[in-house]
Amino acid sequence: MEENFDLLVIGGGPGGYVCAIRAAQLGLKVACVESRGTLGGTCLNVGCIPSKSLLNSSELYKKAKTSFNNIGIEVNGVKLNLEKIMMNKGKSVQVLTKGVEFLFKKNKVTYIKGKAVLFSKNDVVVYESNKKTNYKAKNIVIATGSESTSLPGIKIDEKDIVSSTGALSLKKVPKKLIVIGGGYIGLEMGSVWSRLGSEVTVIEFLNHITPGMDMEISKEFQKILSKQGIKFQLESKVVSVKKSKIGVQVDYVNNKNGSKEKIDCDKVLVSVGRKPYTEGLNLSKVGVNKDIKGGIEVNKKFQTSVPNIYAIGDVIKGPMLAHKAEEEGIAVAEILAGQAGHVNYDVIPGVIYTSPEVAYVGKTEEQLKEKKIPFKVGKFPFLANSRAKVNNEPEGFVKILAEIKTDKILGVHIIGPHCGDMIAEMALAMEFGASAEDVARTCHAHPTHTEAIKEAALAVDKRPIHF
Repeated sequence: MEENFDLLVIGGGPGGYVCAIRAAQLGLKVACVESRGTLGGTCLNVGCIPSKSLLNSSELYKKAKTSFNNIGIEVNGVKLNLEKIMMNKGKSVQVLTKGVEFLFKKNKVTYIKGKAVLFSKNDVVVYESNKKTNYKAKNIVIATGSESTSLPGIKIDEKDIVSSTGALSLKKVPKKLIVIGGGYIGLEMGSVWSRLGSEVTVIEFLNHITPGMDMEISKEFQKILSKQGIKFQLESKVVSVKKSKIGVQVDYVNNKNGSKEKIDCDKVLVSVGRKPYTEGLNLSKVGVNKDIKGGIEVNKKFQTSVPNIYAIGDVIKGPMLAHKAEEEGIAVAEILAGQAGHVNYDVIPGVIYTSPEVAYVGKTEEQLKEKKIPFKVGKFPFLANSRAKVNNEPEGFVKILAEIKTDKILGVHIIGPHCGDMIAEMALAMEFGASAEDVARTCHAHPTHTEAIKEAALAVDKRPIHF
């Protein structure tokens, strides 16, 4: 017998499960379909969460091996147990995915396991094993996320040539690791294996890492990673990756002089971006239009070309970030319940969870120059921050960009300790339209890393106290 729902969400990742829970809270009868077998999507299963576990473990290992003795914690014979590190990662993932299942039960969301296929604007068939079940829904939300991409002719086998998924589960530390792509994921995973003992080289097509980031931060970031032992081959185009008798051979061309180079290594991580995952949904049959990049076209209310079918997260335009998908999920749920759901795309923070971290929100200096928006800059180094100094974390700085006439904060860029948490203060300030003066006059606890934000805000008006 068919079951009818007010809303059926396809995809149980951060966008999908959050949308389902919020819609249920607002009184809708909701189901969520997920094909993976566990909830949480790429983020919880093979993305944000397991990678942060490895980043944390690898950082602790590196500190125990190289810097604990310097501060009077004498540790001898530090050993790496990669199997235990991976078990800890797996346990974290399991706890969190089960947690989402509990939230579904608590909020009375029907959890359906299987692969969903659209048959009309209101009909969804879910296939699981040899069974198929029909469901009717007044509204449908597509939240199927994204998948890793590769380069032409490079086949990912998740053993020797891996995507971020394979890089999370290597059986042993590779002696040499090549990372193709100098973006967030490649640098995070590269730093994990570098700390654990790999010789890591990043090959990037552009003349800088982290495309789209504020250039001053990007240059400082590369400088710090280079000091940590990560090597960079910039302005280089990878032309082939092939297995050899001793491992994997990467051939690339120098974009500036056309010279051909090659590197032999144990493993290659292909990290050149992600693409929307819409395979097998039957979108064309029901009339849902795609954009030129293979994503789904939506209007400001997240409606597709079929008005009762919505799309959120990585399948639509915008940064492929879990928290962006969550905000869109909540917005759609509230729109369906008759409320004014909204996402402020100007205030979506981004974080790279290396050590030190990199975080940003709002516009970069380059974007403001391109749009001819007059701005002033305030910067403050962590070298002059007392908490960072006593914690032996002096690298990096806070950079605040504010409009010249109004002093309104337009962008904030931080490289330094704990800035992934610190950026929330500035996202909140920008959400409320704060000026640099507002932040400068807000009392910050001493001694904390956040005092660097206050000082950078003071520096916008050329009056920092401690630098």
